[in-house]
Amino acid sequence: MPLLTTGISHHTATLETREKIAIARHEHAARIKELRQLDGVEEVVVVSTCNRTEIYSIGPKQSRDHVRQWLQAKGGLSDAEMEEHCYVREREHAVRHLFRVAGGLESLVLGESQIVGQLKESWQMAHDAGSVGKVLDRLFQRAFATGKLIRSKTRIGEHPVSVAYTTVMLAKQIFGDLKSKTVILVGAGEMIELCGRHLQDRGLSSLIIANRSVNRAANLAAEFDAHAVSLAELPDVLHKADILITSTGSQEPILHEETVRTALKQRRNQPMFMVDIAVPRDIHPDVGKLGDVYLYTIDDLQTVVDKNLSKRTEAAEAATGDVDESVDEFMRWLNSARAAVYLKNLHKHARMHSDELVGRALRKIEAGNDPEQVVTQLANTLTKRILHLPSTRLRQAAEEQDDDLLRVANRLFEPEDNP
Repeated sequence: MPLLTTGISHHTATLETREKIAIARHEHAARIKELRQLDGVEEVVVVSTCNRTEIYSIGPKQSRDHVRQWLQAKGGLSDAEMEEHCYVREREHAVRHLFRVAGGLESLVLGESQIVGQLKESWQMAHDAGSVGKVLDRLFQRAFATGKLIRSKTRIGEHPVSVAYTTVMLAKQIFGDLKSKTVILVGAGEMIELCGRHLQDRGLSSLIIANRSVNRAANLAAEFDAHAVSLAELPDVLHKADILITSTGSQEPILHEETVRTALKQRRNQPMFMVDIAVPRDIHPDVGKLGDVYLYTIDDLQTVVDKNLSKRTEAAEAATGDVDESVDEFMRWLNSARAAVYLKNLHKHARMHSDELVGRALRKIEAGNDPEQVVTQLANTLTKRILHLPSTRLRQAAEEQDDDLLRVANRLFEPEDNP
């Protein structure tokens, strides 16, 4: 049975298009049920994140069009939009795609690890809905293992490639454990919020948020169990800051040398780590000349980000071989599993005829017929029945000049050389 991946991602579609086709977490069970009702869909897992919506399915070739049409209807997309944004990958191409996704090699932020948790959650929801069978279960378990291998072997996630994350990592390099440090975040925009989340993830216990709008600062502070102050109060609390990160929309610097010098005296010259992400700058350049201040600007951080992105790209290239090995291993298992199904059906077909003919032969022997003639007739009849369908198909292949099928038949039935 073909293995299919049908979907769109940040590589092929804008956020607006991805939003149309996205599947919320609480919708998964209902959507999986709809997909299972499509003709030919035997197994299905739905993966939907902010950057991708993909359907992994098992079923005959006609199920490919059914899944694609379902996805199109879900998003209300036109034929032209589907042609432009939607991709369908089959067999080993679908396997390789999932393994790359699990390794963070297809992520918007190369090498990010969040996708692994999202894949596991998607698999669990599909499993709970009863839509995960032998093939997709094996596929996703192998994907999880491949993602773990890539991260441990290449260390692709150790090089931060976002400004917010890089800021926090630099602070950690300078101070080590951040749990006992006090951080002041100046501003209340997206970048400050991201910094707050990264700091929270590292167990920071003392956080102050300063903003021109105290209400906005208070709303953000509530999310992080932080203390909110106005921008006018910043000089009064500045001495508490081991780390200060600022990103406001001010057109003029909001921190000058004299204010920081005063804070340093109150700190008894304990060092301060300052990161100015704002453009124009929030911190006057002269502050960086103070002996106990480590001041970084957006340009400093971007240099680190670019360097780390280069390292992640190298790691991603190094991971290609591991992905290929995992794909080959899974495809060997899948092909073996498919062969097992065919062999089971072949044995069932032969057993059905043999059971019938043996029963008939025993009754003839019991009725007094010559056993030798009965056995000979049994062998001849069984041979004809088993070979009837293959013989018919081979004659048809010869008439239609289907050389591929004829070559396969020759490999299957060519007698082995005697030793």
